[in-house]
Amino acid sequence: MNFQTAPATSSYRWVICGLLFFATTFNYLDRQVISYLKEFFCSPAEQGGFGWTNTDFAYLTSFFTGVYACFTVVVGWLIDKIGTKLGLALSLTLWSVFGIANAFVGSLVMRHVAIRSLFAVGEAGNFPASIKTVAEWFPKRERALATAIFNSGSNFGAMVAALFVPWCMIYFGDAKGWKMAFILTGAAGFLWLIFWFWLYNAPNKQKRLSKAEYDYIHVDDETIVERQTGDTAKKVSWLKLFGHRQLWAFFAGKFMTDGIWWFYLFWLPDYLHKQFNMDKHQIMLPTFIVYGVAIIGSIFGGSVPMILIKRGWPVYKARMTAMLIIAVCPLAVLFTQYFGNVDHFGNRAAVLAVAMICIGATAHQAWSANLFTTVSDMFPKKTVASVTGIGTMAGGIGGGVILQLLAGKLTDHFKDTPQTAYLIMFIICASSYLIAWAIMKWLVPQHKPITDL
Repeated sequence: MNFQTAPATSSYRWVICGLLFFATTFNYLDRQVISYLKEFFCSPAEQGGFGWTNTDFAYLTSFFTGVYACFTVVVGWLIDKIGTKLGLALSLTLWSVFGIANAFVGSLVMRHVAIRSLFAVGEAGNFPASIKTVAEWFPKRERALATAIFNSGSNFGAMVAALFVPWCMIYFGDAKGWKMAFILTGAAGFLWLIFWFWLYNAPNKQKRLSKAEYDYIHVDDETIVERQTGDTAKKVSWLKLFGHRQLWAFFAGKFMTDGIWWFYLFWLPDYLHKQFNMDKHQIMLPTFIVYGVAIIGSIFGGSVPMILIKRGWPVYKARMTAMLIIAVCPLAVLFTQYFGNVDHFGNRAAVLAVAMICIGATAHQAWSANLFTTVSDMFPKKTVASVTGIGTMAGGIGGGVILQLLAGKLTDHFKDTPQTAYLIMFIICASSYLIAWAIMKWLVPQHKPITDL
């Protein structure tokens, strides 16, 4: 096997990674809008708000994540059929259209639920298409890093939303600002389509790709069949995938941990408001910092397996070792409420609590980059989008829906003492990764390439 560490003449694969980064940025920018509108949605109607309860908001986010989760299976299968170029373009178009439509549904919860559910159908295609693209465009040794880079777009999108949505509410006023937030963020994604159709094609069809780089992309392939890329590979029914323990390992990892990121996305502004009495102006900076720091952790976490692989470690051993180290880091979140005690720590309490959340969010992104990459480590490229879709469904239902509803019920139940509600949530956030890692390792103790699909 050729163990060269760099292609001879070109690095066009990183241009493709850049396109995925911006697609994910728009994905999370559009997705994150509602978290910064929660305070307005839950304000009394006599004060100009919608008069929603915390549970109403939880229904909105849980329906979104539930529909998103269910459709990732269908969309993942479809993308394996039609290819990543058309699949990702259709997904972005759909979520952008319905992101804009969210501005025209008034104040009724169920109208927002309906439109946000259609929005979720479009967003369901981003990660299956992106993970499949990375599998086609990068050797195994670089996939975690490439995934970490494009996945950091989720943080960058959240950072932009942390500044942009509150600005919309301030500049346009509450009555018009929430509408403009949906319209402007939804419209921004259409610019990406121009560059996607101009620059993207499958590696075996891409004229800008050199022969040396094409060979490097396949340097870690375990079988000759893996060298088939793009739409030329034989398709596999996703139902056949359920007979493999590798699928259930990915399923368990997503089920246990995806909802934690959803929790940070949708409930962090609410936590800062209730724990430290921050208004929408004050919330902007700490949320911006959390997602900014998470970008650094995501890229670093994605680079760790590559370092180990270059030192001669087997791919699966390097990946699981990195994930074990990363899984320990979220335990810092256990101390969030301790450090968030204003009576003990005064003005430093918010800074210390946000620091703990930064560690948790950073670790999640590093974990997610490696978890996604286990799919292309274990499965043939032709099945990557389908497997990713199935796992994302698990994450959306297990973590997204259940954790969102739990957060809503807890914050309503402990309405007078929200600190207790968030303490319970942070305990869940801290412990889930080690449990997920243990289940994955039990299901797949050693890597064996799948050759019967």
